[in-house]
Amino acid sequence: MGYLLRRIASAVPVIAIVAVLVFMMLRLTPSDPAAIIAGDFANEQQIAEIRSKLGLDQPILNQFLIWVGNMLQGDFGESFFYKKNVSELISERLEPTVSLSLLTIFLTILIAVPLGTLAAYTQGSWIDRVVMGFSVLGFSVPVFVVGYILIYLFAVQVDWLPVQGYQYIRDGIGGWLLRLILPALTLSIVFIALIARMTRTSVLEVLHEDYIRTARAKGQSEFKVVMRHALANAAVPILTVIGLTFATLIGGVVVTESVFTLPGLGLLTVDAVLARDYPTIQTVILLFSLAYVVVNLLVDLAYTLFDPRIRY
Repeated sequence: MGYLLRRIASAVPVIAIVAVLVFMMLRLTPSDPAAIIAGDFANEQQIAEIRSKLGLDQPILNQFLIWVGNMLQGDFGESFFYKKNVSELISERLEPTVSLSLLTIFLTILIAVPLGTLAAYTQGSWIDRVVMGFSVLGFSVPVFVVGYILIYLFAVQVDWLPVQGYQYIRDGIGGWLLRLILPALTLSIVFIALIARMTRTSVLEVLHEDYIRTARAKGQSEFKVVMRHALANAAVPILTVIGLTFATLIGGVVVTESVFTLPGLGLLTVDAVLARDYPTIQTVILLFSLAYVVVNLLVDLAYTLFDPRIRY
């Protein structure tokens, strides 16, 4: 419990710093939000009235305290571009992004960990060379290029999967999953390559340890030796890579949702940036940052499941 409280306490300053950076980043840009809202034909008086209404004529510290206070009450402001409450926009766009992220992580772990473990166990064989070749290729090709290749193969050539659009899970799990397969595969390629390579390295390091030889000497099966002893003891660096690559997942979501026209937070971010929609940009960036902090916190807590010494 003490370890859990310390980790949570250490995450609070990080979130506070991120909030300050997000707030200041947009306030220091040369564009004037009031002028953007007023339009090209507004006069100075109209722009000043909008600036006063938004509180932009107050000192920066007052603006920040008002912004934080409103967020703590669930008020993220109104979108300049969509003319809707930002919290309503986020709730509408949250499901596609969360669904894509969870399916991507599931596919990544399901494919990458067994591939990396198999490559380590068959070190030097053709299987090892194929897995490592795939890792280099997958990590080198940009996400949008992978997306267009998969679209050409599975949507244009054989017409197995839909290219664009999203079906909400309440309208049917089959259609929901069918429309997420291509985006999730596109986004997971780079993570499969990275985590498979890391898994191979970590498992190789422990395969030559004394407790592995002891387990084999006791007559345990190779599957049990690899899964229970080798992979379990190599899990901590693998979990570290999974946590660190979450930042890449956030950036990949933006690109992937744009390629496949998924109405998620990634596409919302692109539209908000193009429209200079400051309240929406601030909220989405802060939400992504918070998600990154929470995932890394969960990864830190997961360490204790594989190595109880960490909690002490």
